[in-house]
Amino acid sequence: MLIGYARVSTDECTLDVQVWHLHDAGCEAVYEDSLLEDEKKRPALRRLLQDVTKGDIVIVYRLDRLARSTQHLLEIAESLRRRNVGLRSICEPWMDTTSPEGRIVMTVFAGIADFERALIRERTAMGRLNARQRGIHMGRPAKVDPAESAAIYRMVTHDGLPVAEVADRFNVHKATIYRVISKYRSRES
Repeated sequence: MLIGYARVSTDECTLDVQVWHLHDAGCEAVYEDSLLEDEKKRPALRRLLQDVTKGDIVIVYRLDRLARSTQHLLEIAESLRRRNVGLRSICEPWMDTTSPEGRIVMTVFAGIADFERALIRERTAMGRLNARQRGIHMGRPAKVDPAESAAIYRMVTHDGLPVAEVADRFNVHKATIYRVISKYRSRES
């Protein structure tokens, strides 16, 4: 069975063109997601992925109607492949996972997506490293400022106040007090 999927995006007002092309391609059923529905949930796509069975072929007008990214496309295509369901695109005729050529294209896409993920990880790591070298604090803001940290350290180590009492005074958790003390002790050694 040929099953179509259409999704309207912000630059389009209607599903009419996609639906017409899908019916023209022989689709017996067309699942439609519109702007009115939650973009991330896409209930029609979820229903389509649940309803397809072995031997069906999912047809889309363009691949960007089906997936938000290359990775998302690969996840959907793999899910369909595991269930022996094909995937075709009207505007991208090279995308037909029912043919050997289409399967090769998906393999190349998978390699490109993996390469893209590796580049993103590398760039993110370099960005963090550069930020740390410039003295930019990563993560959540500190609960106490440097002056308060000095006072906390003095109260616990010199004045002998209990950690719980100091934590109450500064309205922080005891773990914050222990981190401050640990940081000061590591500086001393």
